[in-house]
Amino acid sequence: MVTGAASGLGLEVTRALVGRGARVVMAVRDTVRAERVRAALGSAPDATTVLGLDLLDLGSVRRFADEVRDRFTALDLLVLNAGISSQALTLSAQGVESQFATNHLGHFALTGLLLDLLGQGRDPRVVTVASALYTRATLDLDHLDGSAGHSPGRAYNRSKLANVLFARELDRRLRATGSPLTSLAAHPGMARTPLHTTYPSPVLRLLTKAIAGLAGREPAEAVAPILYAATSPDARPDAFYGPTGPKVRPLIQAAPFRGAGTDEALGRQLWRRSEQLTGVGGLGE
Repeated sequence: MVTGAASGLGLEVTRALVGRGARVVMAVRDTVRAERVRAALGSAPDATTVLGLDLLDLGSVRRFADEVRDRFTALDLLVLNAGISSQALTLSAQGVESQFATNHLGHFALTGLLLDLLGQGRDPRVVTVASALYTRATLDLDHLDGSAGHSPGRAYNRSKLANVLFARELDRRLRATGSPLTSLAAHPGMARTPLHTTYPSPVLRLLTKAIAGLAGREPAEAVAPILYAATSPDARPDAFYGPTGPKVRPLIQAAPFRGAGTDEALGRQLWRRSEQLTGVGGLGE
């Protein structure tokens, strides 16, 4: 299963997995567009399934998980890829800033609701797609509504720190329960994706487009670390997988987590707050 599978990195992950014989659930907001993309992939009819998922809406997350459980009995891989970036301040139904709610809380709830299917998978993995920008963030769990001052860029970085903390805390809890499921984290580096076209500021859109044109990788190359975390028998939960080397055919670097991303106490606090906000549990301390 790949969230945000109809464009950018998610589409390239889907394309690669289908090309290797996987059956992929494309979890997307726009199912009409995704069906067109699915047809363009030219894969076998049963290789992909399009299902609607709005990560900002926890009701949608629950309905999606129910439909998945009705259709499937096991899940081998969950790639938490979908995300929004640098948005003006808007709030979810729970009163949480939209980037944090979409990029972290929606994926937190989705993972928790699908743990039973993942437990039945073959070498099951959850791969959280984060960003190296997490090292620039701080996490204030008492002001998730943006009331302490909102900056679109800082809010995005905060959501990526939450992604890293979630991936690491999930791994800790899985190991404590003896689960066969593995939690890993990866990032694409600077990639040329539609994410940059959604920025509210025209100046920021132009600036980011220029930087991506010079330093960014095409999505087909940028997904290499994500695919490594998703498929390699050598991938480890204690490494943050990202690109290094040339833009074309990049090497994959296993970097240590740094800064706030290593704060286990903060990871536990984030987990408890996420349970409160989503109503989704499933793993002990």
